[in-house]
Amino acid sequence: MMEDSYVETKVEALKDNRVKVTVTVDAKDIDVRIKKTYKDFAHKYNFPGFRAGKAPRPIIDNALGAEAVVATVTDDVVNETYPRAIDGANVYPIGKPAFGDDMGLVEGGKPFVYTLEVDVKPELELSSYEPVAIEMPVDGATDAEIDEQIEGLREHYFDYEDAAAATKIKEDSYMDMSMKATDDSGEEIAAMTADSRLYGMGTGLFPATFDAELMGMKKGQTKSFAIDVPAEPTIMTQPLMGKTAKINFDVEVKAVKNKVLPEVTEEWVKDTMGFEGVEDLRTRVADSIKEQKAEVLPRIKENQCLAVLADRLEGDVPESLCEEAETNLLQDFFQQLQRQGASFDAYLAQQGITPDQFKDDVKAQAKDMTRQDMALDAWARHFKMDVSDQDVVDEFEKSGAPEPKKLQEEWTKNGQLHMVRNGIARTNAAKDVMDTAVVTELKPGEAVKKEEKKPAKKAAAKKATKKDETAEDAAEKKPAKKPAAKKAAKKDEAVEADKAADAE
Repeated sequence: MMEDSYVETKVEALKDNRVKVTVTVDAKDIDVRIKKTYKDFAHKYNFPGFRAGKAPRPIIDNALGAEAVVATVTDDVVNETYPRAIDGANVYPIGKPAFGDDMGLVEGGKPFVYTLEVDVKPELELSSYEPVAIEMPVDGATDAEIDEQIEGLREHYFDYEDAAAATKIKEDSYMDMSMKATDDSGEEIAAMTADSRLYGMGTGLFPATFDAELMGMKKGQTKSFAIDVPAEPTIMTQPLMGKTAKINFDVEVKAVKNKVLPEVTEEWVKDTMGFEGVEDLRTRVADSIKEQKAEVLPRIKENQCLAVLADRLEGDVPESLCEEAETNLLQDFFQQLQRQGASFDAYLAQQGITPDQFKDDVKAQAKDMTRQDMALDAWARHFKMDVSDQDVVDEFEKSGAPEPKKLQEEWTKNGQLHMVRNGIARTNAAKDVMDTAVVTELKPGEAVKKEEKKPAKKAAAKKATKKDETAEDAAEKKPAKKPAAKKAAKKDEAVEADKAADAE
């Protein structure tokens, strides 16, 4: 591409977030392009009576048509200049540009002027630019949190003891029972038949209808009953799908069991846990909580801040941006599945959701992400967080690309620097929002209060994501006409939030 191919770019605002861009390409550049194209054609095609590269312009025009060269130059100059023209117009395009119907062909000795119209990202505003107020789990490790973690450790080392003979089976009971299971034909089902089986109610090994039959039984009681093989199988009934409609049981309760947790003594901590003592255990648990919080709290803080900010956004976000975010989420999600060697069906089964539920969730996440991003745009504009040319250079320098300068030149050529600038501005805005946030620390065990949603036009932001992809992301991929602008939110952040809640 010629350096400084266009010498002037004018922008005119139209209705509905659409702009008209007028591009003027210098006459000298047009002349250089025409000369080069004639030379290229003279080498490319065979013209009788002339050696390769020596055919004069009239011969080329006569053989290929009078407009062949200028039409080629027109296509080349438009395709090469319009991305940079849009980029240089300081707008963020969404969708493809529409070129003016009156576009002519280039002429030697004259500047070439053409126009295009393109939809641009709207500049929505926030209802307030005051610091956001959020609630966060307390930093560090409190005694209550340490106690809760140790209680969880005790749960892993429980034992059972027989309850009193008159104890009845309840929803959370454990029992020792003998059981015989047969199918419709009276054939014994070996996997379900045992002289002694320790079973816990509500564990999901058997259907809820099985547990319901055991409710209220006591030691020494027997019972015969039948249950249907459920449409949604459990671990124990899965192998019977399609083989029998019912399962017949004969059970005897040998004992109702109480779960007994170990006492946290110096001896138990040393012998079972391998620590020097109770104090050492508490110190190790505290360190683990601190390490866990140091990892997840910054992300949770970002999530909280962006959610509040997105709720302040006034107006509707463009559907095209939501669709782009959805496409990027899906692309990143399936790439991750592929790297893990997992299937989509296995993922759905693990999450316990249907394809339609997955699709709806991704669509909702995409809209939330788009609202958060546009809220950050508003914050950056309001506080005049301008991005300098040096900021862009620095972004490419820290991208990790082998040749950052060359990478920047490619992005410049493709008219993609607006994405880098936008990403930098959003990152700076997010940092400012988090730095100025008014944080209320929650007490251990206290849940984050859900903001009461007004019947408004805006959707609640669910998860935070990375800002627009900048040069750092670009180092891992070739610059394209439309590089991916997001990282998928996926389930990881929800897991992190759960971890922090557990850490409380």
